Amino acid sequence: MPNNRTLLLAVAATCFALVGFALYLQHAKDMLPCPLCVIQRYAFLAAGIFSLVAALANKPKVWTVLAAAGALTGIGYVAKHLYVLANPGFSCGIDPMETFLNKIPTAEVMPWLFRADGLCEDARDTLFGLSIPQWSGVWFVIITIALLFALVRRSR
Repeated sequence: MPNNRTLLLAVAATCFALVGFALYLQHAKDMLPCPLCVIQRYAFLAAGIFSLVAALANKPKVWTVLAAAGALTGIGYVAKHLYVLANPGFSCGIDPMETFLNKIPTAEVMPWLFRADGLCEDARDTLFGLSIPQWSGVWFVIITIALLFALVRRSR
């Protein structure tokens, strides 16, 4: 069984790979990210960065908790995204959230990563039978379980 450092590094690598895959879908497959997609990117990056710091820290518990908080935040936004997809009349569309997200300094400096240009209800393309938001939810759950496992095992 891997130690916590290996597990935390694997979580970080997974989070960064998933953001990389999102960039591939955006730039190679022309799937524009909506505001909820961009917030999920932030959540994946938060979970990944905090997991990486936890893996390298002498006392990783606080950083692991922050990583888990990022993953749980992602689960919340995935739930909202799936609600939008399940209720076609409901939209996050072009709203104040999109304007706010696009004004954050990270979106202005790195628009290729953090600019929200798509519509949430358009995320209907599937990959192996699941939509991209559903896959995002699956990965956030896996990451959260791994981080909680690292916390429980560390506290023994």
